Amino acid sequence: MNITTFNEEKILSLKANGLLATIVISLTLIIAYLLFVLSMALPINAILRTIILVVSSIYGFVVGPILYIGLKVIKPNEALVLTLFGRYYGTIKQEGFYWVNPFVTAVNPITTGSYAPSSGKVDTKQEVSSSNQMPKRKISLKATTLNNDKQKVNDALGNPIIIGVVVVWRVIDTAKAVFSVENYIEYLSIQCDAALRSVVRDYPYDNEDDEASLRGSTTVVAEQIAQELQKKVEVAGLEILESRITHLSYAPEIAAAMLQRQQATAIIAARQKIVEGAVGMVEMALSQLNEGDLVNLDEERKANMVSNLLVVLCGNRDVQPIVNSGTLY
Repeated sequence: MNITTFNEEKILSLKANGLLATIVISLTLIIAYLLFVLSMALPINAILRTIILVVSSIYGFVVGPILYIGLKVIKPNEALVLTLFGRYYGTIKQEGFYWVNPFVTAVNPITTGSYAPSSGKVDTKQEVSSSNQMPKRKISLKATTLNNDKQKVNDALGNPIIIGVVVVWRVIDTAKAVFSVENYIEYLSIQCDAALRSVVRDYPYDNEDDEASLRGSTTVVAEQIAQELQKKVEVAGLEILESRITHLSYAPEIAAAMLQRQQATAIIAARQKIVEGAVGMVEMALSQLNEGDLVNLDEERKANMVSNLLVVLCGNRDVQPIVNSGTLY
């Protein structure tokens, strides 16, 4: 997929102090208003009065208020992307109080509607209220958490599973984030779902061998998801800092069957351990009896003893002893 992107982010190194500009503009406005009033009150030449009235009026009521628009306040970890008559003008990233060209316009694709960066959901249909709330023009450069909805995905064995991930990300290139994609938060959310499905289908949910699986290698899978997602969102000027699997389970339609399978596997493993231990104990008992010459057992008696010991050691109920007063023959 080829997407036209901005190759360079132009950082504006502004030297115009906003506080100084505010003082200068305010003083010149006061002077303009004073000249306007004095020209009406003092007996001066009519032509000179007209010139003073026109100049003071233009500056006091048109130019002066427009100059105030150029005042910009940037907080830490914020950026302001500016355009001048439709062309990219530059980005302000350094915190402070500045004065810029009053005709530049701040651009942010997420200015209307409501959105939750933590969930990746963007509601562009909801209109901005008609109150005095201004749309957000600044772009946050802070690390943000994206917690998408849980996804139903088939693993490598075709089993449907429910998986959820959380992604920590931030904006590193404001020009790409604003001009390369329509909405970088919504773009990140959709690409997160795509990367999750692409990686999960290569791993089984669980594996009895030492091979990687979703349940046994969550760190490896999460790192691979982050790498896959980084490739997809690089075009939007985003950086993926970390990804973690927050939820992993079988889909409801097969959860009961898979639980029985896990229980059967656990029971078989436990029985194998019990049998291995019982065989070792029987072998030790026979070895000690032979070494001490306590009892001389023929092969038939040894077989009977081994059978009884295995029943006692491998049984899952309490033993009920029976005294044999006779002989085997």
